[in-house]
Amino acid sequence: MSLLREAERCVANQYTRGLNAFITPLLREGPWLDRVKEADVRKEEGKPKSAVDGRLISIKDNICTRDLPTTCASGILDEYVSPFNATVVDQLEAAGAIVAGKTNMDEFGMGSHSINSHFGPVRNPRQDSSGEDLSAGGSSGGSAASVAGDECYASLGTDTGGSVRLPAAYTGIVGFKPSYGLISRWGVVAYANSLDTVGILGKTTASVRDIFDILNQHDQCDPTSLSIHSRSRIQASLQTPQLASRLTSAPLRIGVPIEYNVSELTSSVRRAWALSLAHLKSQGHTLHSVSLPATKHALSTYYVVGPAEASSNLAKYDGVRYGTRAEGPDGDGKPDGCLFSKTRGEGFGEEVKRRILLGTFTLSADAIDNYFIKAQQLRRLVQQDFDAVFTAKHPLAAQDANKIAGEIDVDVIVCPTAPSSPPRLSDLMSKSIKKSPLDAYVSDVFTVPASLAGLPAISVPVTVSGQNDTELAGIQVIGQYGDDQLVMKVGELLEGRKLD
Repeated sequence: MSLLREAERCVANQYTRGLNAFITPLLREGPWLDRVKEADVRKEEGKPKSAVDGRLISIKDNICTRDLPTTCASGILDEYVSPFNATVVDQLEAAGAIVAGKTNMDEFGMGSHSINSHFGPVRNPRQDSSGEDLSAGGSSGGSAASVAGDECYASLGTDTGGSVRLPAAYTGIVGFKPSYGLISRWGVVAYANSLDTVGILGKTTASVRDIFDILNQHDQCDPTSLSIHSRSRIQASLQTPQLASRLTSAPLRIGVPIEYNVSELTSSVRRAWALSLAHLKSQGHTLHSVSLPATKHALSTYYVVGPAEASSNLAKYDGVRYGTRAEGPDGDGKPDGCLFSKTRGEGFGEEVKRRILLGTFTLSADAIDNYFIKAQQLRRLVQQDFDAVFTAKHPLAAQDANKIAGEIDVDVIVCPTAPSSPPRLSDLMSKSIKKSPLDAYVSDVFTVPASLAGLPAISVPVTVSGQNDTELAGIQVIGQYGDDQLVMKVGELLEGRKLD
């Protein structure tokens, strides 16, 4: 199929599939058509700009684009258009890719099911056996649904605590979160700076790798982007014979974390996990139980650190500098006349308000020692747990820091991405079914630890034969910092496998 026919089919799907995956879809007619035609010519001549030349790649709506609005799915940024592109957008366009539109999401990235959007919930292309709509996961649910629903070739999302991997697991595609700092965050609207990572969603690990290779560059505009020197250190650390051989023919040591065998794990996901491990063992790799004791504190740690940083980042949305502004007088001594509180009260959704208040409290003088400081200490323990079990030493650790001695060293860790299958949208949004916000937070229990430690992680789909039908589950592979290529290699070994 030509690139033009593929692109036209994807754009048509954006308007007909009814997934609400896009806040701003691509126009049916526009300059992008000429760019795809030019890419088709380059393809025929054997001179494409890159592996994604002429491909449609959707962009999560918290990544700035000069030609399309960037709303973060929030009323407070309704119709806001950035004056510049994010670095990742410029990199993709330089490689010949076409922005396929801006995808729906949980407001400012806060949610696990993409239902906290000013523009309505995202629907999963998959449905349950009774035809009910399912959650597409969050917060990059629109990005995942756009790929799974054939509305684009691939997509960029953001992953703060699992927001790329969880939607990938729910929609049956591949979702990759690189090591923190490898991909530029310049032009990405911040939720929690120390956690936010641009991630990639695609139907195959190969397509994800192609995009990662384009984006994996130092960006001088981003202070959190790894320097060229640091990248060289990472490459040098992985070139030792023992570590380099893992990407070729050497059998791998696969870690199985005992703390991830939680009570919330459903039988279908548990079976998919067990069969995935058995498949890896049948290929000659060895399985080893590992312990990550700080994991039990990871979820609560994340929900202190994330909201604390968000409360600071979102303070700039005040109705003065940009974005929407509440109608009425700026201030006349009455609560309903206060510009800041009225604008923020009307512009932010309930989940965003909840996290701002939580973060403001944990940063207050009376609470910061008991909450925020302790959460940062626990975060370091989570990272130390990972360092203790990986064969590779953390490549950016201090020169005089010795690797923490562990009983067993492994190359990667394999575990579920989500503890259960995607829930029904009707159950999540029903007013008659009382659900606590904590119910949604539990969805992140397996994805948050890698985010806190800044580690690379990928979710790949596997299919398991059940009693009456096949079931789809997301399996996650986590590696040491900088071991992104190995993580993708192991993900490729499991990707799309039918196990029984």
